[in-house]
Amino acid sequence: MSRQLTYRDSGVDIDAGDELIRRIAPAAQRTKRPEMLGGIGGFAALAALPSRYREPVLVTGTDGVGTKLKLAIDHDRHDTVGQDLVAMCVNDVLVTGGEPFLFLDYYATSRLDVAVAERVIVGIARACELAGCALAGGETAEMPGFYGKGDYDLAGFCVGVVERSEIVDGTHIAAGHKLIGLPSSGPHSNGYSLIRRIIADQQAVPTGDLFESLMAPTRIYVRAIHATLAKVRIAGMAHITGGGIIENLPRMFVGDRFAALIDLDSWVRPAVFGWLAQAGNVAETEMLRTFNCGMGYIACVAAADVDAALAVLRGAGEAPVVIGEIVPAGERALRSGQLFLTADYQYRLG
Repeated sequence: MSRQLTYRDSGVDIDAGDELIRRIAPAAQRTKRPEMLGGIGGFAALAALPSRYREPVLVTGTDGVGTKLKLAIDHDRHDTVGQDLVAMCVNDVLVTGGEPFLFLDYYATSRLDVAVAERVIVGIARACELAGCALAGGETAEMPGFYGKGDYDLAGFCVGVVERSEIVDGTHIAAGHKLIGLPSSGPHSNGYSLIRRIIADQQAVPTGDLFESLMAPTRIYVRAIHATLAKVRIAGMAHITGGGIIENLPRMFVGDRFAALIDLDSWVRPAVFGWLAQAGNVAETEMLRTFNCGMGYIACVAAADVDAALAVLRGAGEAPVVIGEIVPAGERALRSGQLFLTADYQYRLG
């Protein structure tokens, strides 16, 4: 008689999954909010809406880490990709003025390495603490024959809450408003297919500060922006993700009356972007359409509120820079170093 097969024989280890849940439970517990009803391990997470909202509106966002994961896997950098995952989701929710509330993750791999998965998910939990949201649950999938040995993929899902009357939707943007940029830590989690192509063409991974900049986790802007929202009106916001400034900043506009005029010389780009441009022979327009180029988040405020906004942001640990202004749409002469962006994603460089 042939030996009886088990699920483990096919490459799926249920006991390893149970051990992972046991290991990550304390980290998840530290993210718990008072609205949570129950803990990790159920089929679904239950939560009451925060009571301070009079007319709560739910905000949702989902994202992944992308091919930055390949660099993390190849170089044993599993501890910070969890922050990349959380940041990409919560910063998107934040653009509406929303408060990140609940987060769930999906971790898929060929065969579960509990030690690696623990490092990743503990990183997710730490990032949830930074964002003030609860790690409400998640899913771990072993898919032998689908992923390569040692590979894994991540997806994240965030639910936020915003007061209906305080939704930031761009309707209050006006000519003369100023654009405040918040620095990034590096490329964050975008453009890594191009980055990996550049590394392959160079036949060497950059070392030292350049490599650290490539692997630096995506910054989470939640606390700084909410501190600012409590003091001044923010008329529009943009999370500078895939597509760079050119593709993301126009998303804050409603209608076609206004455009953005950016002074690209108003901040010093981190050295990693200069290296990418030089090593890959990447044109300036392609840099601006692919990478954040040093600005990970942009907020639009009235000119009269700029000083107050800068003060709050600095007090929250940011290094904000006024990088441009809102101008009427239409033809405009540009000087060197200026970028003109319209609501329909047209752009011109001076």
